[in-house]
Amino acid sequence: MENVLATYPLPYNPAIPVVCMDESPKQLIKETRQSIAMKPGKAKRIDYEYERVGTCTLFMANEPLAGKRYVQVTERKTKKEWAFFMKEIADNYYANAEKIHVVMDNLNTHQPGSFYEVFEPEEAHRLCNRFTFIYTPKHGSWLNMAEIELNVLTGQCLSRRIDSIETIRGEVKAWQNHRNDQVATINWQFTTKNARIKLKRLYPSFEV
Repeated sequence: MENVLATYPLPYNPAIPVVCMDESPKQLIKETRQSIAMKPGKAKRIDYEYERVGTCTLFMANEPLAGKRYVQVTERKTKKEWAFFMKEIADNYYANAEKIHVVMDNLNTHQPGSFYEVFEPEEAHRLCNRFTFIYTPKHGSWLNMAEIELNVLTGQCLSRRIDSIETIRGEVKAWQNHRNDQVATINWQFTTKNARIKLKRLYPSFEV
C-alpha cells in the first residue's frame, strides 16, 4: 500500500510517467421487447426482461497527472489481451518514455511472465524493461486510480443495455476523446499519513 501511495505524489515527468492500469468486464445485454419512447410528461419505459448475449472486457490505462486515459475493448481477458494492451502502452501511448511506472492489481495475468507466454523472449524482455510494476495489495485494488476512471466511464457512457461490442467500442472511443480533450485529472487525497492513521489496525504493534 505504501509503495502505491509513495508513487502518486511524484512530480509530473513525461519521461517517467505514472500510469494506472485496470480492467473490467462488461456484459452485453439485448432487449427482448421494444421500449416505449418518452412522451411529454412520461419517461421512457423499458421492459425488465432482457437477454444476455456475451461479455467483453474494458482495459483502462490512466495517467492521472496528465489527464489522459486510453481504453481498449476486447472480446476476452486472458494473458494475451493484457500483454498486447501493455505493448500498446509501451510502443504507442508512451513510446518516448524512458520508463513507465504502472500501478495495477496483482491479478495472475498481470505478471511479467505473461509477456513470455505471448511474445518471443527478446520482445518479452524488451517489454519488461519498459515498465516498473507497482502492485496494489490484496483486497486493496481501490488504491488504483484506474478504478475511478472505469467508474466514470461506466456512469457517463455505459450505464444502459448495449448488445454489441462494436457499439461499446464506438461509445468508449468518443468518451475517451472527449475526456482527454477536457484534460480531466483526478484529485487524489489519500496519503501515507492518512493510511497510518485510518488503517492503523493493519500495521503491526510494537511494545516499547
